[in-house]
Amino acid sequence: MEIGIDSFAATSAALGEEPPISDADRMAFLLDEIVAADRAGLDVFGVGEHHRADYLDSATAVILAAAAARTQTIRLTSAVTVLSAADPVRVFQEFATLDLISRGRAEMVVGRGSSVEAYPLFGFDLNDYDALFAEKLDLLLRIRERAGIHWSGKFRASLGGQGIYPRPQQPVLPVWLGVGGTPQSFVRAGTLGLPLMIAIIGGEIARFRPLVDLYRRAGAAAGHAPEMLKVGVHALGFVADSDGAARDAFFPGWQYMFTKVGAERGWPPATRAQYDQMTGPRGAFLIGSPDTVVAQLQQADRDLGGIDRVTFQMSSAARDQPAMLRSIELLGQAVRPRLHG
Repeated sequence: MEIGIDSFAATSAALGEEPPISDADRMAFLLDEIVAADRAGLDVFGVGEHHRADYLDSATAVILAAAAARTQTIRLTSAVTVLSAADPVRVFQEFATLDLISRGRAEMVVGRGSSVEAYPLFGFDLNDYDALFAEKLDLLLRIRERAGIHWSGKFRASLGGQGIYPRPQQPVLPVWLGVGGTPQSFVRAGTLGLPLMIAIIGGEIARFRPLVDLYRRAGAAAGHAPEMLKVGVHALGFVADSDGAARDAFFPGWQYMFTKVGAERGWPPATRAQYDQMTGPRGAFLIGSPDTVVAQLQQADRDLGGIDRVTFQMSSAARDQPAMLRSIELLGQAVRPRLHG
């Protein structure tokens, strides 16, 4: 099981940090965290994509390129690229360039996006939510195969064999499909033989087993080898020296962020009782001491019939930089060695 971290590059204001710090300092802290993850021996670091005041990750590939210049072995990925609202040609060029800068460490997770502000920003209709993604994913995968393609679609100008450069260092640039809980998305990933990254932000991890089985059946029916059908989990998580320290460090930022997001969507304020329930043995939050988190991940691995990668969404704790760096160290030194292999 590979272990990594995802970040949404939350601003100081988004975390309710007092006193607030500048966006430039927050970005510097994020790059420090990626360097720390590399030194700790973690497998992957992902940066999301949003287009709103709460986050600094609208230009994901730029952040990852800065991290590539300061790291040695960690793989660098989007988490996720909102492909429906982007130009697949430009996305491929950006990540192929990242692959060259990092000497073969670039990946991308692509999806439709749970935050939809990118659609009106770039002139797309939300009524075309899925059709946009299906067409653009097809184009991205074709570009990945060869430099010059002939292609036509509904939402983008046709291609008549133009060369799309640069090409990445890796023979095949890894593309994961990011999904929530829609069965059609799991079937699509399996049919295409793409590795799957499941965003789990609540409930129990075990509830996704029927969807993971659906993914594996679709992949097998399409003729894809089992080793191609990788399963990844993106979950809220944090590690500290004790369970209590981990839960107390993560809670304030989580409560602030989810209460703020909830107000926009008509949800009640986030509570400590909800949080504590989610950090239980079968809950979706991977929060606790190294022993606790290892046990949670071993259970999740059994529940889903095997997990190839887990990425911890730790942004809620970013206002405590020393605690973040300690958590990264523990993930690399006390969690990953017991699960990797």
